[in-house]
Amino acid sequence: MSKKLKNEPALLNEALRIVMEDAEKRGVVEFEATDPRELKIEYVYRLLIHDKKIAPLPPNQLSIPNMKHRLAMWVTHQLPPDHELLK
Repeated sequence: MSKKLKNEPALLNEALRIVMEDAEKRGVVEFEATDPRELKIEYVYRLLIHDKKIAPLPPNQLSIPNMKHRLAMWVTHQLPPDHELLK
Protein backbone atom coordinates (compact mmCIF):
# COMPACT_ATOMS: atom_id res chain seq x y z
CA MET A 1 0.00 0.00 0.00
CA SER A 2 1.18 3.51 -0.70
CA LYS A 3 2.36 6.01 1.88
CA LYS A 4 -0.15 7.07 4.52
CA LEU A 5 -1.47 10.57 3.97
CA LYS A 6 -1.16 13.29 6.54
CA ASN A 7 -4.63 13.70 8.11
CA GLU A 8 -5.80 10.44 6.49
CA PRO A 9 -8.54 9.71 9.10
CA ALA A 10 -9.95 13.24 8.71
CA LEU A 11 -9.70 13.03 4.90
CA LEU A 12 -11.58 9.72 5.00
CA ASN A 13 -14.32 11.33 7.11
CA GLU A 14 -14.59 14.18 4.63
CA ALA A 15 -14.79 11.75 1.67
CA LEU A 16 -17.55 9.79 3.40
CA ARG A 17 -19.44 12.99 4.22
CA ILE A 18 -19.24 14.33 0.64
CA VAL A 19 -20.23 11.09 -1.09
CA MET A 20 -22.93 10.10 1.41
CA GLU A 21 -24.54 13.56 1.21
CA ASP A 22 -24.47 13.39 -2.60
CA ALA A 23 -25.88 9.84 -2.67
CA GLU A 24 -28.73 10.80 -0.34
CA LYS A 25 -29.54 13.93 -2.42
CA ARG A 26 -29.61 11.75 -5.55
CA GLY A 27 -31.94 9.34 -3.76
CA VAL A 28 -29.49 6.48 -4.32
CA VAL A 29 -29.32 5.44 -0.67
CA GLU A 30 -30.41 6.37 2.81
CA PHE A 31 -27.85 5.88 5.56
CA GLU A 32 -28.80 5.24 9.16
CA ALA A 33 -26.77 6.44 12.12
CA THR A 34 -26.55 2.80 13.21
CA ASP A 35 -25.02 1.58 9.92
CA PRO A 36 -21.56 0.10 10.57
CA ARG A 37 -18.69 2.34 9.45
CA GLU A 38 -17.17 -0.45 7.32
CA LEU A 39 -20.47 -0.75 5.44
CA LYS A 40 -20.45 2.98 4.68
CA ILE A 41 -16.81 2.83 3.54
CA GLU A 42 -17.50 -0.08 1.20
CA TYR A 43 -20.68 1.53 -0.15
CA VAL A 44 -18.97 4.87 -0.83
CA TYR A 45 -16.01 3.08 -2.46
CA ARG A 46 -18.32 1.07 -4.75
CA LEU A 47 -20.46 4.11 -5.58
CA LEU A 48 -17.37 6.09 -6.69
CA ILE A 49 -16.35 3.16 -8.91
CA HIS A 50 -19.89 2.99 -10.32
CA ASP A 51 -19.79 6.75 -11.03
CA LYS A 52 -16.36 6.25 -12.67
CA LYS A 53 -14.71 8.65 -10.22
CA ILE A 54 -12.09 6.16 -9.01
CA ALA A 55 -10.49 3.02 -10.43
CA PRO A 56 -11.25 -0.20 -8.57
CA LEU A 57 -8.54 -1.83 -6.50
CA PRO A 58 -7.13 -5.10 -7.85
CA PRO A 59 -9.14 -8.01 -6.34
CA ASN A 60 -6.14 -9.20 -4.27
CA GLN A 61 -5.88 -5.73 -2.67
CA LEU A 62 -9.57 -5.32 -1.86
CA SER A 63 -9.72 -4.59 1.88
CA ILE A 64 -11.24 -1.99 4.16
CA PRO A 65 -7.83 -0.35 4.92
CA ASN A 66 -7.09 -0.06 1.17
CA MET A 67 -10.61 1.28 0.48
CA LYS A 68 -10.11 3.88 3.23
CA HIS A 69 -6.81 4.95 1.67
CA ARG A 70 -8.35 5.13 -1.83
CA LEU A 71 -11.20 7.33 -0.52
CA ALA A 72 -8.78 9.60 1.34
CA MET A 73 -6.68 9.96 -1.83
CA TRP A 74 -9.80 10.73 -3.91
CA VAL A 75 -10.95 13.51 -1.59
CA THR A 76 -7.55 15.25 -1.76
CA HIS A 77 -8.42 15.99 -5.41
CA GLN A 78 -11.92 17.26 -4.53
CA LEU A 79 -10.90 19.82 -1.94
CA PRO A 80 -9.60 23.31 -2.74
CA PRO A 81 -5.77 23.44 -2.59
CA ASP A 82 -5.84 25.70 0.48
CA HIS A 83 -8.23 23.43 2.44
CA GLU A 84 -7.25 22.91 6.08
CA LEU A 85 -6.97 19.11 5.69
CA LEU A 86 -4.40 19.44 2.90
CA LYS A 87 -1.97 21.55 4.95
